[in-house]
Amino acid sequence: MKLINNDDVSKVLTMADCIQVQEEAFRGLVDYGAVHRPRVDLYYPAADADSYFRWGSMEGASSNYFAIRMKSDIISWPRAADGGWTEEKHCIEPGTYCGLIFLLSTKNGAPLALINDGILQHFRVGGGAGIGAKYLSREDSEVIGLIGSGGMARTFLEAFCCVRPIKECRVYSPTSDHKEAFAEEMSARLGIDVIPVSGPREAIAGADIVSSATDSMIPVYDATWLEPGQHVTNLGRREMPEEAISRFDVVVRQGVAGLQMKQTDIFQAERGHSPAAFIGGTSEQQRVIPAKNPSPGFGGDSPDFMDRGRGGDKPEFKDLVTGKCEGRTSRDQITFYRNVGNQGLQFSSVGGLVYEKIVASRMGRDIPTEWLVQDIRD
Repeated sequence: MKLINNDDVSKVLTMADCIQVQEEAFRGLVDYGAVHRPRVDLYYPAADADSYFRWGSMEGASSNYFAIRMKSDIISWPRAADGGWTEEKHCIEPGTYCGLIFLLSTKNGAPLALINDGILQHFRVGGGAGIGAKYLSREDSEVIGLIGSGGMARTFLEAFCCVRPIKECRVYSPTSDHKEAFAEEMSARLGIDVIPVSGPREAIAGADIVSSATDSMIPVYDATWLEPGQHVTNLGRREMPEEAISRFDVVVRQGVAGLQMKQTDIFQAERGHSPAAFIGGTSEQQRVIPAKNPSPGFGGDSPDFMDRGRGGDKPEFKDLVTGKCEGRTSRDQITFYRNVGNQGLQFSSVGGLVYEKIVASRMGRDIPTEWLVQDIRD
């Protein structure tokens, strides 16, 4: 069995391979050659009254591999003086995090690897956005309008460059140092013009592909700024304005994002950034966790806002590749790929690829497999 850290992952994983194995796994959903369980979180009060412990997990199986991705976070939702509202997280102390992928064989059940999820997590999300751009953006797309300048924004841009002939990216972040460092780094890495701009509207105007990649709890752009012909994608739902759904001519979801269960005082959907969560603590303690977005249409047991708008329920990627639904049919359509869902399947496919490359390269640390198996029936 292997213990694989982020440095190991960064040495063997490429974005092109990440996109390819995810696409193959998503196609497997068509004929039941792949299966996944959507992300579910569990909240429990933390030591600080303004924060919560959150355990998150998601599972998937494809190509002889099963993976469960697990996260242990202390979550808070601070509001900035300028009106910004973000979700912040850490494990033990700010700047450290605990996220692991447990990879197992579906052939004999053997534990194969424990993988730090940091690099792989960024790649799988960016790669998912790249798949959406590959199928829904105009083939001659050259300009990216990007809001966000963190690790996810980096992999989003790299993925877009893998599937389209990108020449320019205009990036906005409210922190000047971050967007300028992003521009310098990504220009050198990708060989394109990456230009820091002064506002989100300047980033979006005239772009072929519009992407938000932030931890914001509130919309980071105005729906009226979207233009005919653009392809739009996202990282989280709250960073997008609800009004955007009425602007989209084509909407495709990556896959099922949350469990379909009756809402109770324990099980709730769309609290914070969680698609589905079991929540502990008193009513008073739970007030620190952001409720569903209070804008019209988000309350009660209403369906996710991405399932509303033109045409009712929205198709998934598997419907697009089988011809069950149409993608872009004209240059002027505004298309949207909801880059959420299939998370467990992303970790089994990309995790399996990383494991194979690590074994072939004789990298990673070996752990005795017998440490994780026993002779007592459970």
